[in-house]
Parts: sequence; C-alpha cells; structure tokens
Amino acid sequence: MSGVNVNYEEYDLPNGMHVILHRDHTLPIVAINLWYHVGSKNEHEGETGFAHLFEHMMFQGSENVPANMHFHHVQSAGGTLNASTSFDRTNYYETLPAHQLELGLWLESDRMNSLAVTEQTLETQRNVVMEERRSRYDNQPYGTMLMELFARAYKMQPYRWPTIGSMTDIQSASLEQVRAFHRMYYRPENATLCLAGDFGTGTAQELIAKYFGPIANGDGEMYRPFIHEPPQTTQVRDYVYDSIPLPGLVVGMHIPDMNAPDFIPLDILSYILTSGESSRLYHRFVYESRIAQSILSFAYDLELPGLFIFRIIAQQGKTPEMLESMLWKELEDVRRNGVTASELQKAKNRIETMFVRAVSSLQSRADLLNSFRVLAGDAAKLNEHRERIHAVTQEDVQRAAATYLTEHNATCLHYLPYPKKSSEQ
Repeated sequence: MSGVNVNYEEYDLPNGMHVILHRDHTLPIVAINLWYHVGSKNEHEGETGFAHLFEHMMFQGSENVPANMHFHHVQSAGGTLNASTSFDRTNYYETLPAHQLELGLWLESDRMNSLAVTEQTLETQRNVVMEERRSRYDNQPYGTMLMELFARAYKMQPYRWPTIGSMTDIQSASLEQVRAFHRMYYRPENATLCLAGDFGTGTAQELIAKYFGPIANGDGEMYRPFIHEPPQTTQVRDYVYDSIPLPGLVVGMHIPDMNAPDFIPLDILSYILTSGESSRLYHRFVYESRIAQSILSFAYDLELPGLFIFRIIAQQGKTPEMLESMLWKELEDVRRNGVTASELQKAKNRIETMFVRAVSSLQSRADLLNSFRVLAGDAAKLNEHRERIHAVTQEDVQRAAATYLTEHNATCLHYLPYPKKSSEQ
C-alpha cells in the first residue's frame, strides 16, 4: 500500500486559528470545512447537549445573516452545506462553486464572530433538539442502545452522557449557561479551517486573513477533560426493557483512545469479525447457528479511551443469553488462536477501499485533514494511515483481542421487549 499523498500547507493566524489548504484543480469547486474542538465531552453533568444545540443555533442568525439565511445564501450559489456533532468535536461545512469561496468564508466568519444567541433562538432550537431526541432515539426501536451502554460503561469519563444530551438538561438550559458555553469554545484559537479544492493559495490566504483575522478570542480557559476510567476488573451487567420486536444484546469493552498503538489492530479486528456477510461472526451467528438476525461490531474512535462494541439482534425465539454465550465462545477462540492471514488481508483490503473512497471526495478529504489535525494532533498522519494499517500483523490482532476483549472488561446489556400484559378476565 502506498501513501495517500494529500498535499497541503498549514499555518496559524495571529489569533490562533489553524488553517489547512489543500489545492485540487480537478473540478471548479471548493470545500470549506471548519472544526471547533468541542463536543459533548466538554460539557458538565447537568449541562449536557450544549455542543449539539449549537449545531442547530449556528444557523439561527448573526450580525449580517438573518436566521436560516446561511442555508439560503449557500444553496442559492449552487452549494451544499451541513454540520455534525460528536463526543469530541463539532464541524460545519459547505461545498461551493470555486468562485463562491469568499461567500463561504464570509458566512463562517460572521457566525464565529457574532452569532445571535437570544432567548428566542434558544427556545426555538431547544424544542427542535428535544423533538430530534424523541424521534431518533427515544421512540426508535433499539435507538437508546448505545446511550444506555455508555451510561453504564463509564463512571468518570464524560462519554457517559449522549451527544444529544438529556431531556431534562435541554429543557432547563438557561440563556446565560448557553452563552457561556459559546464564549468558551466558539473562538478562533479553538478552530481549524480546512479549504480543499480549486483556489489560489495567495487569494485564499488573503480572504481568510480578511474575514477571520480580526476576530478576537474570548476570555477564560477552555475546559478540556482528560479523565481516564480506572481498569475494569468486574463485568457490569444490566437488563433494559424497551418497545422492540426482538431481543438484543449490546456489549462494550474498554479500549485505548484512537491514537494509541493498539487501536488500529482493534479496528481491523472489528472488520474481521462482522464486516460483510462472509465475516467470521456474521457467518457464525446469522448463517450457521441462525440465532441472530444481525450483528455488528466497531472500535469507537475517540479522543479519550473508547469502547469496542458488539450490537446483536436475536432471531425470533432466541434469547440474549444465547447470543452472549456464543459471543464469549467466539472471542475466546480469537484470544487463543488469533485470526487467519486471509482474514487479516481481507479486512485490510476492505478498510483501504473505504479509505480511498473517502479521500476521493473533496469534502471528505478536508474533513479527514481536520480530523487528524484536531484529534490526532497532526494532519500529516492522514498520509501515513494506510501504511499503519498495512503494518498490523496477526500477532498484533491476537494480542489486542487477548488484552481487551475479555469478560471482566465488559459491560453487557440484555435488551428485552416489554412483557406482554395478560388479558383481563
């Protein structure tokens, strides 16, 4: 595997905002991708959901752009836009015709500098977020699986609450609390701007300096928790009843953060176990034993130590106990005997294919450069990523499995349908 070779240059503005420029003149378009190094882990218990709330509020008006006109300006210029929030970061992005670069930079700088955080915008978006939580999580079959898992797997780390926040916290958030959160994080020194596409370096630098250079940083030190859970020595187990058609099992095991040496072997192992119908556990659970309708696993890539997660939905008449018993049997086999050379190569090929697809898109390329810069500390790691995957051996995968995928390191939740009410006599 050769390196990706995404050419770029980077620098800091005097106010601390980091800039990454990646030129690609293949098409006359430009991707603008702005990351703020703030996610739900920067919140405090009792004040959750604020980072995600601002994903919505950042479109609700600023000094020169009325509410929802950000969408209008970009779409009228032939562009697309969106935003997203995670545990570790928030990003805002537009893809525009190349000659509209100035428009995109003006829009992003205006809301960084003068976002309208008012009682009206707070109340409006508070209701929008609460409805989103109801529709996407609370009223969705199996929609609360991960938030229930994280709430039990973490005792100290601020991943124990969901990115969307709790209904109680969203409902009770005051205007001053929300404004204080915005002042703390939405400032140049906490932002990384990546431009990718058809632009001249000199022109881009002039426009960035024009629109972002004058923006001052707020006062106060940003809250950056780096709490690690103590090693887990006893399995955590619980039972969750929900409005679901079939029982399920969700298991999480503590693993290192996304930048630790063991993370890539664990990520590869997740592909070996459940990626595709011919993967080891999909074949065992769905085709051979027919006890599961679906199974997936993934190593959660987080800035602080994350979880290796299994999510399994049972076939009709099968139980979470059956799923769990078979899962531990299969993981014991991995710990004792490892994986085959062909399984390892197949997983690497699948990861490489997905990675190549990702870097083929300008906006994805910009997002990856920001990701490696903000969460891994160095955008250059993007060009080394495939080599690091290629270097993983069968021994690395087996050692990682033996270290982390153990019963005493697990939080196991059995998901069960509500018991049927007996008919009244």
